[in-house]
Amino acid sequence: MSLTVAVQMDHIASIRVAGDSTFALMLEAERRGHRLLHYTPDRLALRRNRVTAQVEPVRVRDEPGSHFSFGAAETIDLAGVDVVLLRQDPPFDMAYVTTTHFLERIHPETLVVNNPAEVRNAPEKLFVMDFPDLMPETLITRYGAEIRAFRKEFGDIVMKPLYGNGGQGVFRVKPEDENFGSLMDLFTSQFREPWVVQRYLPAVRAGDKRIILVDGVFAGAVNRVPAPDDLRSNMVRGGAAETTELTEREREICETIGPELKRRGLIFVGIDVIGGNLTEINVTSPTGLRAIKRLGGPDVAAMIWDAIEAKRG
Repeated sequence: MSLTVAVQMDHIASIRVAGDSTFALMLEAERRGHRLLHYTPDRLALRRNRVTAQVEPVRVRDEPGSHFSFGAAETIDLAGVDVVLLRQDPPFDMAYVTTTHFLERIHPETLVVNNPAEVRNAPEKLFVMDFPDLMPETLITRYGAEIRAFRKEFGDIVMKPLYGNGGQGVFRVKPEDENFGSLMDLFTSQFREPWVVQRYLPAVRAGDKRIILVDGVFAGAVNRVPAPDDLRSNMVRGGAAETTELTEREREICETIGPELKRRGLIFVGIDVIGGNLTEINVTSPTGLRAIKRLGGPDVAAMIWDAIEAKRG
């Protein structure tokens, strides 16, 4: 089977090859003989219900600094390709949401991974609230009285922007922290949306586990341990990747949420688990594939392509 695959992503020249999951998917697609087309979200256009994009045929190589080459650019109707990988990084803002409205018009005749309507309907820090029994105590609001009551109840809390990503804007507020008022002012001035307020989990010092599910089934995992002087375990923020195995609780989490992920057409999902608590369900542009494989784990990119090919077969 040879597929034509259009990859909607941040420009390939800007990616960090060693850790980029989109690049891992492209390498595996090329290994399987699929034809790759590259475009950035700003090249999408909608006219008379046709969704077009200016694309470049692209070849990829696992060589940092010389990792791609382009063919001649052309404008195509995306309804004519087999698969679109929706892979630009957040922020999950109105520009991102608009691309899901565009791509929804061609899916599922052209298979969009992940399902664009469900990407739009499942922001990672909101979708997770569908599973309160799997989560730490969490409040989503911008109403100060509710936040103060939550802080009084739990003492040690974490505050972060609802549509933040990559660990940006994540703060721990201890019971005696005198900066709480200033932080509230900062969030009020910087974010129009509600904020996420969670009970602090001391287990984060042992790691924040990224678990990948493919079509609703556990595929691989990596443990991300924060630097000694940082709350955040994201690898782009200095977190260290370690090998890991799933606990019984983590398997329970995967088995609980897996059927809903599959029902929604969310083929490639990365969840975050701290001390047996589900904290996020990442569906926009999940990461972790290269770290898992580098540490001796399974080739999850191959598993994702197996799932895609099965749906296109």
